Amino acid sequence: MDQEKMPLVVLTGPTAVGKTRLSVELAQRINGEIISADSMQVYRGMDIGSAKVTLEERKGIPHYLIDEFDPDEEFHVVKFQEYAKKYIRMIYEKGKIPILVGGTGFYIQAVLYDIDFTESGSDTSYRTKLQELADRDGPEKLHSLLRDVDPASADAIHSNNVKRVIRALEYYHETGEPISKHNEEERKKDSPYQFAYFVLNDLRENVYRNIDLRVDMMMEQGLLDEVKMLKSKGYRRDMVSMQGLGYKELLDYLDGAYSLEEAVRILKRDTRHFAKRQLTWFRRERDVTWVEKDRFYYEDEKILVFMENVLKERGII
Repeated sequence: MDQEKMPLVVLTGPTAVGKTRLSVELAQRINGEIISADSMQVYRGMDIGSAKVTLEERKGIPHYLIDEFDPDEEFHVVKFQEYAKKYIRMIYEKGKIPILVGGTGFYIQAVLYDIDFTESGSDTSYRTKLQELADRDGPEKLHSLLRDVDPASADAIHSNNVKRVIRALEYYHETGEPISKHNEEERKKDSPYQFAYFVLNDLRENVYRNIDLRVDMMMEQGLLDEVKMLKSKGYRRDMVSMQGLGYKELLDYLDGAYSLEEAVRILKRDTRHFAKRQLTWFRRERDVTWVEKDRFYYEDEKILVFMENVLKERGII
């Protein structure tokens, strides 16, 4: 192993593919601890809808970046990067191996290549102007301005994510350069880690079936009550946390936009679309090791042995 680089293991893949169980078993085998790379499990009280790993499922393996923020607190990629790097150092100091686990590809990339997210300058007047425009004319209007100057960022950032849209517009305003170009250059950097980047995957029909089963299970476990509880605490639809899959659809039901049956149908559909986007992201990444479950006959033991061999080849364990 490159003595100047510390080890890092990444285990990701589309939603409902089985990352949680496999990651805990891997951590047990390689003396690892887990940092969640999930944009929703970081929030307290959002347990069922985020398929949060339970204490029982953790089997004594420490997990970080789970239940660290309230749903009304701001959490984004810059904050994730800051916290993940802090926990990576803590895990190293214990003589253990950090394992990044989760399906938020942008978060993983930010840590893996230590991407520099240039913060906007001190000119808050332009930011205020953009926020006022979004408040007055809606987020779609703001998003269309971004598409005019930076189509790549417009494709990558959802129109409802007003803060990220504003950040991208600010960057263009201050530098004359699309932030997507800046981020692309950052992605070409060499990683500061000696890493293995595993993408767990399955046949599309299996992923989609598991998504539908997971949504049905979430409803049985009380997802609707969880959303009602969050709403009663004052957490609103315009908060980033409440725009997560499972939350925005059931909020729409509670607000009378859909029947419960229709809300569940939309949730299943949108989660399938999300899994498809996740896979598109991972296919663009470099230095990725794909782990196709069907090729291992769906046997965890075979998958774990394969991953251990890759880690040995790379000098990580």
